Amino acid sequence: METKNEKEMVGAMKRVAVVTGGSSGIGRCTADLLAQNGYLVYELSRRGKSRPGVEHLTADISKKEEVEAAFSQIFTREGRLDALINNAGFGISGAVEFTDPADARRLFDVNFFGALHCAQCAIPYLRQTGGGHIVNLSSVAGPLPIPFQSFYSCAKAAINDLTLTLANELRPFHIAVAAVMPGDAKTGFTAARKKNTDGEEFYGAAIQRAVQAMERDEQNGMPPIAIARKILRILSKSSPKPLVVAGKKYQLFMCLAKFLPIRTVNFIIGKMYG
Repeated sequence: METKNEKEMVGAMKRVAVVTGGSSGIGRCTADLLAQNGYLVYELSRRGKSRPGVEHLTADISKKEEVEAAFSQIFTREGRLDALINNAGFGISGAVEFTDPADARRLFDVNFFGALHCAQCAIPYLRQTGGGHIVNLSSVAGPLPIPFQSFYSCAKAAINDLTLTLANELRPFHIAVAAVMPGDAKTGFTAARKKNTDGEEFYGAAIQRAVQAMERDEQNGMPPIAIARKILRILSKSSPKPLVVAGKKYQLFMCLAKFLPIRTVNFIIGKMYG
């Protein structure tokens, strides 16, 4: 049985959070915001540096053995884990017909299986801590897939389904699971997207128009700190909504999509990016 002093020591411990892809963009803003709000923050990425309040650990999340080693190191140091933010990811664009399957697999290796690896490694430590949160970065492109960005949309749809199933499976352990679905955000994600223009002789300018529309919306999108604040709010709730849309405009889009026939919704999206 714990003594009063032991309980006070446990209560005084800082919460520990892991943020993947925390060296730039949404991940960096999230890691910094959590540190400013009392978390001990570890960020996992292939390239990055420690900074005040955020400790960098090098790990390729597509390789489970590297993820396992990182989480083991964190738990050995801190003796607890309170939150996992699955943020790491990248995008590719191009026609499905002309996309190299190797590129699609690489995207899923990071965007989906990377998140899966981190969740599988984090769950035992969250359970030992007595509960916590897993927050996955998704996108409105999951439920509203974008032409010529098919594989990114598919990966985010898979993240949403993973989130919903985990929310049910982990509820008995007091581990809350949620996915944040941002709309367009102004980050380095746009410049990092791998663009494939193969097939223009068949699709004409459609590929280029779709990518230009995406990039225009992203560069006029919400700042990453807005998404970081949404994540922080989720971490303050014991039972958050499993799927959370970031951005009022996109909340409206999602609401309208619930009431319109899927054929109509898909037609509108095609026109927006066509």
